[in-house]
Amino acid sequence: MDLKITTLAERPDLAGPLWHMAEDWPEFILHDPVGWSLIGRIVADLPEYVLVATDQDGKVVSRGFSVPLALRAREGGELPDGGWDQVLLWAFSDLRHGKETDTVSAIEITVDETARGKGVSGRMLAAMRDNARARGFTEVVAPVRPNAKHREPAAPIDEYAYRTREDGLPHDPWLRVHVRAGGVIEKVAHASMTVSGSTAQWREWTGLPFDAEGEVEVPGALVPVHCELARGYGVYVEPNVWVRHTL
Repeated sequence: MDLKITTLAERPDLAGPLWHMAEDWPEFILHDPVGWSLIGRIVADLPEYVLVATDQDGKVVSRGFSVPLALRAREGGELPDGGWDQVLLWAFSDLRHGKETDTVSAIEITVDETARGKGVSGRMLAAMRDNARARGFTEVVAPVRPNAKHREPAAPIDEYAYRTREDGLPHDPWLRVHVRAGGVIEKVAHASMTVSGSTAQWREWTGLPFDAEGEVEVPGALVPVHCELARGYGVYVEPNVWVRHTL
């Protein structure tokens, strides 16, 4: 596919169109309070870490968000169990306090439905690595959301993350892209993202009844949602898989 990948700093005119792709994120994911609060700030405050891919017609077909942070200053660079939420919070705290950053964390790569299955995600990951390298960083870390895990919500993430095919590459397609690009699976981030809401909200987000106590399997969720029916709320704690890319 003929793509042109640029940073948003180079193409500020794409700040609006990058939000208008045909996406397939589950509705409940959009209600993570950390993401809801901070994802837009990446575009506003860190445009040089936003990648946008356009096709031959100038249409935005993919976006990639990343953030710089001072990881090594925190417990020797150990990747946090808090995963996606934690690196976003750290990155914007570091930005506010003017800390010197040493690592880039991937946050999201999204591909328009018209461009899927054409290797775009791998090219965006390569561009994200190149962008970090060009800015003087020596590693990119990624709290990867395994994109086939939702098909097996009951499977333990600690087993799934390290499951491989006969050729030794990861079973999960998105993890496989990262490993092929040179990434190394390091650990599981067991509490990478947390979404909580009332049972009424979960019914609205999912179309499911949420009328029973305990675990509820939700389309698009990597693990079941815990429903506390008597108390009127549900909580989803999503695990991700930390991958480290040495540049």
